[in-house]
Amino acid sequence: MDIMEPAYGTAYLLTVAAVAVAVLLVLIMKVRLHPFLALVLVSMVTAVAAGIPLADVPDTLLAGFGGTLGSVALLVALGVMLGRLLEKTGGAQVLANTLIARFGEKRAPLALGIAALIFGFPIFFDAGLVIFLPIIFSVARQFGGSVLLYALPTAGAFAAMHAIVPPHPGPVAAADLMGGDIGLTLIVGVPVAVVAWFVGAYLVGTRLGRRIVTSPAAMFGDASDGDDRIAADPPKFVAVLGLLLFPLILICLNTGISTLQTSGTVPEDAAWADALVLLGQTPVALLLTVLLSLVVLAPGRFSMQRATALMDDALGPICAIILITGAGGMFGGVLRASGIGTSLTESLSGLGFSLIVQAFLIATALRVAQGSATVALTTTAGLVSAQVAAQELDDFHVALLVFAIAAGSTVLSHVNDSGFWLVGRFFGMDVKTTLKTWTVLETTLGLAVFLLAALLWVVF
Repeated sequence: MDIMEPAYGTAYLLTVAAVAVAVLLVLIMKVRLHPFLALVLVSMVTAVAAGIPLADVPDTLLAGFGGTLGSVALLVALGVMLGRLLEKTGGAQVLANTLIARFGEKRAPLALGIAALIFGFPIFFDAGLVIFLPIIFSVARQFGGSVLLYALPTAGAFAAMHAIVPPHPGPVAAADLMGGDIGLTLIVGVPVAVVAWFVGAYLVGTRLGRRIVTSPAAMFGDASDGDDRIAADPPKFVAVLGLLLFPLILICLNTGISTLQTSGTVPEDAAWADALVLLGQTPVALLLTVLLSLVVLAPGRFSMQRATALMDDALGPICAIILITGAGGMFGGVLRASGIGTSLTESLSGLGFSLIVQAFLIATALRVAQGSATVALTTTAGLVSAQVAAQELDDFHVALLVFAIAAGSTVLSHVNDSGFWLVGRFFGMDVKTTLKTWTVLETTLGLAVFLLAALLWVVF
């Protein structure tokens, strides 16, 4: 989707964006209009008000909607299929029980968060969260209370790794644009992500989770819904862990080989390398994992016909989630296409702050204005790259700049962010509750990352 030259000034575009968000919140929270309808309506009106030519409005809407669905729908659908099979065979419960046995009931949220940090190293936020859904729900069902007590620390762990640590595309692109060293960014990024997660996501998430109770849709059914024959013979822990590690290994191979091809160590036209890169694409890796789960879990438990019925049952509840997430991407896409990002970066580029503070503020403004964390991260990195070169910063300080920009692109997730809708709908939250939980957690996580980066910037 091309970003047009802004038809109006920054002040006008910011006003349009603010009014659009306010109207959207009123329609959903006060009028009780379905979020999908509200998002599509506000996106269309915002596109017109922002000066996008009328003939281009339909294409702009479809580009934002389709682009988001392309990255979300396959992952969510394949993920819940895998989750349904693990849930119905008792595999998710086996994994949950093993984690609890190692960490104890009181440390269950910590156990899930640490597991998510490990799995989040190569896996994107949305894919990792979908894979962990049955485990989160199994633990919550076992111990009672709000699912958010377990969901928020887990989702925060995936968010931290996705935003800060290579090989995720955002930090890789930012480091590259500013001439930094990706390897050093990875080495420093892991401890920064872990500490920031514990302070900004685990402590905050568990506190919020104990206070707020939600009722998520039963997308994986209930362990007691009449399939006792299947659950009576659960798979072994090693089999369940192997199924979860399988996509992780494929995605790691993809990342490693792609890096070697870029560096010239592996020829770019090597057929075997291209094949492994293909197998490690996240949708392909999840597809192969679902097929492998049928081979591992089905024999002696259910027929292929029964497996199809189980997966059909899982797909129904997520249709609304996928559509609303796509509509959220549509709204964010309209704001990006309007040129608000271009206007904002030009207005903020002359700020007289320290470079790390300036980078954080610009990324934050872009994140709030147009929703996409990746756009905020890469745009900000490109904007400050000239100053990085002029100041001749070393690789360590470039890495700290990457973290500061990632922090700004994480905070204040709201209605123009597709991830906001994904998390809210998965865990049964309305818009108000999502703002009180996920928006708060993303903000404290981002602030924790920035404060760590700023401290290291001053000390070193």
